Amino acid sequence: MDLKAETDPAELGFDAGRLARIDRRMARYVDDGLLPGWLTVVTRRGVIAHVSRYGHRDIEAGLPVETDTRWRIFSMTKPVTSVAAMMLVEEGVFDLTDPIHHWLPEFRAPRVYVKGSSLRPVTEPATEPIRVWHLLTHTAGLTYGFHHAHPVDAQYRAAGFEWSTPPGKTLAECSEAWAELPLVFQPGAEWNYSVATDVLGRLVEVASGMPLDEFFAQRIFTPLGMTDTTFHVEGEALESLAALYVPEPGTRRAVRNDAFGSSITQRPACLQGGAGLASTAADYHRFTQFLLRGGELDGVRLLSPRTVRLMTSNHLPDDVDLEAFGRPLFAEIPFDGFGFGLGFSVLRDPVKAKTLSSVGEYAWGGAASTAFWVDPAEELTVLFFTQLLPSSTHPLRQQLRQLVYQALV
Repeated sequence: MDLKAETDPAELGFDAGRLARIDRRMARYVDDGLLPGWLTVVTRRGVIAHVSRYGHRDIEAGLPVETDTRWRIFSMTKPVTSVAAMMLVEEGVFDLTDPIHHWLPEFRAPRVYVKGSSLRPVTEPATEPIRVWHLLTHTAGLTYGFHHAHPVDAQYRAAGFEWSTPPGKTLAECSEAWAELPLVFQPGAEWNYSVATDVLGRLVEVASGMPLDEFFAQRIFTPLGMTDTTFHVEGEALESLAALYVPEPGTRRAVRNDAFGSSITQRPACLQGGAGLASTAADYHRFTQFLLRGGELDGVRLLSPRTVRLMTSNHLPDDVDLEAFGRPLFAEIPFDGFGFGLGFSVLRDPVKAKTLSSVGEYAWGGAASTAFWVDPAEELTVLFFTQLLPSSTHPLRQQLRQLVYQALV
């Protein structure tokens, strides 16, 4: 699919001159050497209002960003895995309140960190089982090794889990390894960004009887026409793959990192439902339209509208935001004013969040600074792709929101 604007932006309520501010502001990041290149897509009422791209998908080779460029989307994999799980919920395979140890026996008796160091932790038994909804909401007590904020994080790193998984370990083996590590808190007690969605992917595998990549391909990608979304990129598709960059210490200029970026060119041993996919703007655009339309696209329905509404409602206790319930660690969105649903952040209070977006906006992003959001109130979807790791390097998402909404007149 060749992404391009499909109508005069004014027909969709946008000021074209104001939309051009997106291009000028984001181009400065490239001109200043801070980003390699980028692509953004703004759609309203199912019609593309604005597509722009700038810079390179591969600086060293002189290859420009194209509309068919393939991007590592990292944690933008999480909403896909969440959709897969909710499809199984709709089919009665499991319920949101079911303990996950019914399918993943390694989690039958989790223990919770109480005190001590990473080398000599003191733990206690979990007071309740980890349930499916704990995985979907990041309230299971699991963590990430890259947080560097808790003794259990250090245990994850010592076990080989920091930015990725140990070489050669399958998803089943990784799930067993995570189950052996302590939880950071009792299930349901707090919110902590974590490998929960990777465990959810393993749950999908066991409950469906299909490897995660096959489930995605057969049950989600093929029905939705997402032909270029995969766990690895090979063959002719490599020509369109963007290189991965990191900020140079001190200058923050984008520097190529093939040591980490090349992993997407090989089939992974561990199919990470939390971070493993590569995709194109056209494919993920179809995914966002499927969500905006309440679980249906082009006559294909994967979820009911009620399920999508449940997924995109705030599931944090008493409707609080992440600032009140989450640990003050890295995540792909701010905490003030944002709650969390079943696989998405959910905007509860635009004033507290200091954003022009609407109540009910749901979103997520990826570690290489990719991002999307869906605003049901304005029937709006926005996509942004680049390849700079980590996503906390520049305030791209906040600025993009401001730039999109100031153009909506």
